[in-house]
Amino acid sequence: MKKYLLLFIIAVFAMSCSKKVEVKGKITGGSPLERIEFIEASGVATLPLINIGVNKDGTFAGSFEAPKSGMYVMSYGGKQNLIYLKGGQKLEISGNGMTFPSEYVITGDAKNNNDFFTATQKYLSNYAQTVNMNELLMKDEKTFLKGIEKVQADVNKNIEENVKKFNPDNEIVTWKKNDLASTLLTIMNQYDMSHKQMGNPSFKVTKAFTDFENKLQENKEVMVKENPYYRQYLLAKMSPDFQKYAQANSVGKKDITTSELFSEYLKKNQKDLSQTAKDYLLAFVMAQSDIHPGTPEKTAEKIKKIIDTDIKDATIKEDLKKIQFAINGFKIGEQAPEAALVKADGKSYNLSENKGKPYMLAFYASWNPYIGEATIPVLKEVVNFYKSKMNFVFINVDDTKDQFVKTSNSLLKGIPGTNVYGDGGLNSDIAKKYGVYGFKLPCFIIVDKDGKIASKPFFNLGDPELVTVLDKQTGLSAPKVNPGVQLQQQGQGMQIDPAAQAAQQANPQPAQTK
Repeated sequence: MKKYLLLFIIAVFAMSCSKKVEVKGKITGGSPLERIEFIEASGVATLPLINIGVNKDGTFAGSFEAPKSGMYVMSYGGKQNLIYLKGGQKLEISGNGMTFPSEYVITGDAKNNNDFFTATQKYLSNYAQTVNMNELLMKDEKTFLKGIEKVQADVNKNIEENVKKFNPDNEIVTWKKNDLASTLLTIMNQYDMSHKQMGNPSFKVTKAFTDFENKLQENKEVMVKENPYYRQYLLAKMSPDFQKYAQANSVGKKDITTSELFSEYLKKNQKDLSQTAKDYLLAFVMAQSDIHPGTPEKTAEKIKKIIDTDIKDATIKEDLKKIQFAINGFKIGEQAPEAALVKADGKSYNLSENKGKPYMLAFYASWNPYIGEATIPVLKEVVNFYKSKMNFVFINVDDTKDQFVKTSNSLLKGIPGTNVYGDGGLNSDIAKKYGVYGFKLPCFIIVDKDGKIASKPFFNLGDPELVTVLDKQTGLSAPKVNPGVQLQQQGQGMQIDPAAQAAQQANPQPAQTK
């Protein structure tokens, strides 16, 4: 009996600690060509946790593992908004295709927290219209501080009123207050910098000013982990000093990266900064400066080394490695991994079947806006030119096998090559092993005759570098192609530090009014 009781207790504990979030809903007027993504907002260099398709009637459903309770970015149709989620929740979201997710209605476990969040955001939006921040920034310090204190008091009063009304969790209330503090700190830094730039570079704020700054960041270790705006404030605060450091220490170093300089700067000039803050700030700089599709392999290796040696936080380190792999792909010369693939007739397919001949992997999905008119004509030309010397494997990552069959029959009809499906779409074995996300589609990778990776991921079939790789692998010489003939807007659907832009929409700043 005791044994079974113990098992029951373990089962209940496991359920209560579940990180899975189940989400479903309906977007009235929603489009099957649009996708819904959720991304952890407090992380740095985080990738989409899920990419959910929208049915013809606007309904959608999916589930994903939430790394922690907190703010998440919900994106759809090129728009973003913040939503507060906790592991183990079941929620239903509804909205209109014209305004979702800028406006949404939520029911289920997450209702109270997000009703509180929506109410405070609405108040901020209206309140921002009443504050002439440009005028306040020009005032003397005493008047300015008095104005900032009034803003804090007014917004905190509204927060407390909404706490009584909606009874949200303490965590989201703390987040909202810390977010307000980050905004006020940013405005205070603008005040300091603007007065130094008004012909008085020696301008210094008083002790009262710095005391208020310190009071606003009493929870700085929590803020640097959870609030991207606070990280931006810290970076803005140290920006002038870093610029001087970078100029002095980059002379004669042609290939030195921003990440290398900033890592050195943190070690030498920011010794009082906590390691947690250093990790988040360095990760932000790396993600924004040196992790992108055009990064040369030599630079990518430098960044990888910095991640390994200078980032101490295990979660940040893992997130950076994931985003770097998603963007830059495998190292040239690595063995191309096998993955579960299936043909339309149900038979399994192995990439090793191409051994002895180079081949191109082309990842695509029917809902991706760049796979139709922009890509298919160019793809036909590429295949027809190189098909005598290399193979082509078209890998579909639609949500279902039925959709794969329809898509491949319509889009790829008449194009020589092998059509296969990654079961599970973007959650498939092949997508995970090759780091394929929605923002990477369509994506092209070249593998040599020995089954080794021969190129980084390409997103533009007209890229001269891709043509060079194809020529080298086949021994052919393709005619010159206009690089803009098939332009893939790489990265449009991805935010490396998502909360920064989502909050820009969801959290109007008084500094931007009037």
